[in-house]
Amino acid sequence: MATPWTGIIEDARHYPSPHNSQPMVLRVEDDRTATVFYDLRRGLPAESFGIPFGHVCAGVFLAGLALVARAHGFTVTESLDHAEMDFGRVDRDPADHLHRLGSVALTPHAVTAADREALHGFLARRTSRRPYDATLVDDDVIRASETIAAQAGHRFRTTADRATVDEIVRVNQATLFDDLRNDAVHTEILHWLRFSKRQAADTGDGLSAETMLMPGPVLKFAMEHRGLWEAPGIGTTFKKVYLSTMRGVRQLGWLEGPFGSPAEYVEAGRTFMRIWLDLDARGDRPASLRDRHHEPAVARGLRRACRGRRVRRADGVDAVPLRPECSAAPGAPTACVGDDPRRGC
Repeated sequence: MATPWTGIIEDARHYPSPHNSQPMVLRVEDDRTATVFYDLRRGLPAESFGIPFGHVCAGVFLAGLALVARAHGFTVTESLDHAEMDFGRVDRDPADHLHRLGSVALTPHAVTAADREALHGFLARRTSRRPYDATLVDDDVIRASETIAAQAGHRFRTTADRATVDEIVRVNQATLFDDLRNDAVHTEILHWLRFSKRQAADTGDGLSAETMLMPGPVLKFAMEHRGLWEAPGIGTTFKKVYLSTMRGVRQLGWLEGPFGSPAEYVEAGRTFMRIWLDLDARGDRPASLRDRHHEPAVARGLRRACRGRRVRRADGVDAVPLRPECSAAPGAPTACVGDDPRRGC
């Protein structure tokens, strides 16, 4: 039987998630309340700051849920637990894989034209790994992002300084190659990579080689033979193919703010999503929900790159390239809410 949650969940499942792992689960309790869970089997505990990023993803989802619900005639009231995630419990008991985040309740709301427009933008959003067009973002767009961040106690910063941008991109790239030397991280990344259209369609989740503009067989061979990344000649070729996805980066934006507890992780994710949607509505799409959000190596690189320049402090930073040339093609796998990412909850 259809309930108010039916349409809300169908739309809310289009939230972005790290590696497109789609870990959010919503259990409907009645017509007005639901319990929110994070599926620990779909987390990224091996990666640096991967565990806090579970709560960041929850914040991203909750921001989208609130937006979607308004367009369906409801506001959302949250009651969150903010307990730490214990990914080890899945090893102890595979059936114990749902981390309870809290509950949400619906209250009737008069839908406005702005609500409908916001939902349209949410559903049209795509995570892009396409080349960038090297165009600067307008100042009024930056000011809007600064306002959204300030409302949540964060600061939105941006730089177009060529040397700074190049250094931050270099650190981001180097961090990936360092990650691949870690057995656990390498296994985790391989688990989520999809090397063909059929594989992506069958799972309905993960990182598609097609959306990264890389031939599936090439990506599969490179990832399964990571030692070759360090080999002369062929290693250089592999890296050039991957690094070409960062071609044309002209400007970077990031958030600075509290990032030391589950509650702060959630708010960082919520703020990130609100800025993302605002940028997208204004025609300036951020490239992706970076897997290295707030990673120490990136933060250290930012400090070095920004020293003596306009951007100063880089504590708790995620650098996100602004304004890619185009978004991923319609019909690409989208994020879902529920145990089976292909059918929702």
